[in-house]
Amino acid sequence: MAEGDSTLRDAAGLEALISRAAAQGKGLPPVDKWNPDFCGDLDMEIKADGTWFYMGTPIGRQPLVRLFSTVLRKDADEKTYLVTPVEKVGIRVEDAPFLAVELNVSGDGDDQIMTFRTNVGDVVEAGADNPLRFVIDKANGGLKPYLLVRGRLEALLARPVMYELVSYGEEIPIDGRAMFAVRSKGAAFPVMASGELEKQSL
Repeated sequence: MAEGDSTLRDAAGLEALISRAAAQGKGLPPVDKWNPDFCGDLDMEIKADGTWFYMGTPIGRQPLVRLFSTVLRKDADEKTYLVTPVEKVGIRVEDAPFLAVELNVSGDGDDQIMTFRTNVGDVVEAGADNPLRFVIDKANGGLKPYLLVRGRLEALLARPVMYELVSYGEEIPIDGRAMFAVRSKGAAFPVMASGELEKQSL
């Protein structure tokens, strides 16, 4: 019975959270300026493929996922929270909270701009304020690119987007070293040392 009561409280709490998140109106709410009390963890997880789960069940309503995405915040403790003016609840994130699913490239050279769309509708131009970073997956040695979306929240590039991104790569000297890199909004983002490229399993 206690477990059922807890589930009902979780569901009621989630409805209240949805209501308060929706009350913020259109656009991105100023979650970085809010300092509510921590109210515990919610049984919610964002999987590496961008799917949101609540109590082990996928959240199929995209408008609801989009709503939650606008009140996400990653704090200095490296944990991710849903934040409203009156509460902060912890959620689990398997990899990155967002997935970059589309890339548009305009211009060339220093004037090139790489614009990404995420699975929750954010449109972000890579640049000094929204850098790209690249890590090697320890599990399989593959390349994993990330884009800073806002605050400390990043988007993992979906594999087709990663391949498209790499097709725009070029050899650029960075800090006296030949690097395979990509450019956007006047900034160069090193992917890896040029000599490592042929060894890399994309």
